Amino acid sequence: MEESVRLGYFTMPLHPPGSDLAQTLADDLEQLEILDRLGYAEAWVGEHFTSEWENIPCPDLLLAQALARTKQIVLGTGVSCLPNHNPVMLAHRIAQLDQMARGRFLWGIGSGGFLGDFELFDVDAEHGESRRLTRDVLDAVLTIWGDPPAGRHEHARWRFRVPEYQSDIGLRLHVTPYQKPHPPIAVAGLSPRSDMLTLAGERDWIPMSINFIPPATLRTQWQTYTESAERNGHVADRSRWRVCRDVYIGETSEQARKDVLNGVLARDWRDYFLRSLGKTKMLGAMKVDPDMPDRDVTPEYLCENIWIVGDRDEVTQKLRKLQSDVGGFGTLLVIGHEWLPKEKWVRSMEILAREVVPAVNEG
Repeated sequence: MEESVRLGYFTMPLHPPGSDLAQTLADDLEQLEILDRLGYAEAWVGEHFTSEWENIPCPDLLLAQALARTKQIVLGTGVSCLPNHNPVMLAHRIAQLDQMARGRFLWGIGSGGFLGDFELFDVDAEHGESRRLTRDVLDAVLTIWGDPPAGRHEHARWRFRVPEYQSDIGLRLHVTPYQKPHPPIAVAGLSPRSDMLTLAGERDWIPMSINFIPPATLRTQWQTYTESAERNGHVADRSRWRVCRDVYIGETSEQARKDVLNGVLARDWRDYFLRSLGKTKMLGAMKVDPDMPDRDVTPEYLCENIWIVGDRDEVTQKLRKLQSDVGGFGTLLVIGHEWLPKEKWVRSMEILAREVVPAVNEG
C-alpha cells in the first residue's frame, strides 16, 4: 500500500560565489517563514565550510533564529557532518537547540561529502576515515547525553575530561536534549548500498535519500535500510523515509520547463552540481542508463528524467509515479534554490502544498 505523502524542504542552501552572505542568510530565513505559513511539515538546512555555493557553516544558528520566526514547521540540520566536529561542542549545541525548539527539531547527521571540507578538517575520506569518524563522533555525543563516567575520554582526534559531580556548587556535565533520549535522528545516504543508510537501519533512525538518484537507486537504498533494520530487530517503516527531489510547477508544462532551464535550477546544476560531481566521478549516480556518456548528463536530461517539473497535473502524475516506482515513502523534501523570480517560486511551492500533494494523497 502506498504511503500518504507529507511535504518538507531541504536547502543546502544554494547561492552563487560572490553572493552577499548576510543577504543570503536573510533570504534563506524568509524562505523558512513562507514555508511555515504554507503548511510545510519540516525544513532541513545544510552545513558546509568550504563551498561558496553552499554557504552556511553553522545551520544551528539559522535554525535558532527561524524558531523565533515560525510557528509550526519542524526544523532540522541537513546534515551535521560529524567528522567536522568535536563531540563535546556538538553535543552541547544540538542539545541546546533542541531545548529551544521544544520538540520542533530533527537532528540530521551524515559523514560529509564535500572534498574541501574533508581537506579543511584533514579527513582521509578515500580510505574510509570519514565513515569511522562519523560513528565515533556519534557514539561520543550519545555518551555525553547519557551518563558519561567521570574522567578522561580520549580519541585520536579529541580528548575531554568529564568532571566529578560537585553537588554543593552544581558542577557537572548537565546539558541534555529536550526530547528523550535525544531528538529524532535522520541519516542521509547517497550510494545504493550506503553505509549511512545501513547505520540508520541498524539504529532504527530516519532514512533520507538524496535528490539526484533515479528510482532504481532509491529502491536499492530502501532495501539496504530494510535489510539493516531487520538484522537488528527493527521494523522498516516507509512513513519515516524522506526522499529529496527538485520540484517546480509552472502555469503550463512548457512554461515550467522554460522557467527551470533558463533559471536558477539549471544554473545551480550547470554551474555547480554537475561540475562538482564530475570532479568526484559521481555523474553515474544520476544515470537512468549506466552506459550513457557523462556528457549527456545535462540540465535537459535531468529535467526529463530526475527533476519533477510541469504544470500541476503533470507534477501530480509524476509524484504518483515516483511513489509507485519506489513502493511508497513518507515525506517529499523539495530541494531549495534561490526563489528567482520570487513570485513564480512561491506560487510553485504553494500549489505543491495546497493542491498537488493533497491530490496525490487522494489517489
